[in-house]
Amino acid sequence: MNIEEILDQLDDLLDKAWSLPLSGGRCVVDAEKVRDLLDDVRLNLPTEIKQAKAIVVDRTDIITTAKREAEAIVRKAEDRARAMIAQEEVVKQSQLRAAEIISQAQNKSREMRQASQEFSDNLLKQTEDTMLKALSDIKTTRQAIKGAQKQLQQAMQHQQQQGPTE
Repeated sequence: MNIEEILDQLDDLLDKAWSLPLSGGRCVVDAEKVRDLLDDVRLNLPTEIKQAKAIVVDRTDIITTAKREAEAIVRKAEDRARAMIAQEEVVKQSQLRAAEIISQAQNKSREMRQASQEFSDNLLKQTEDTMLKALSDIKTTRQAIKGAQKQLQQAMQHQQQQGPTE
């Protein structure tokens, strides 16, 4: 069952509820049925929400892995540079290469971090759009219910004003 069907059931439940006289449109509903339907809504939330939570976790793992890789590359470059210091002519080359490796590691780390953030942002945006549409649908349904209640009240007032028909 999807969320729309569950909301239709909630709407039906409200339509079938007992109206309390002189209560301004208030009615009695079966709280247990409403809770069951709300549980169904929670169970049927879009998968994008679950995916967004997983992406946040994955993003952290990706950034941590990128940092570890960068640190390992930096350590490797530093070790390599120390070993080459013994040779006078190679010293300059080793320093340049170490700087290049560090720069590459930092660039790779930056690129991986940016890619993971963009991916997370895109998925969160899709989730936000889905949730906004669902919220809009809920608001529209609520307004329709309120409109129906108002029409019912007006009809009841009109009937009361005309008095009993004989």
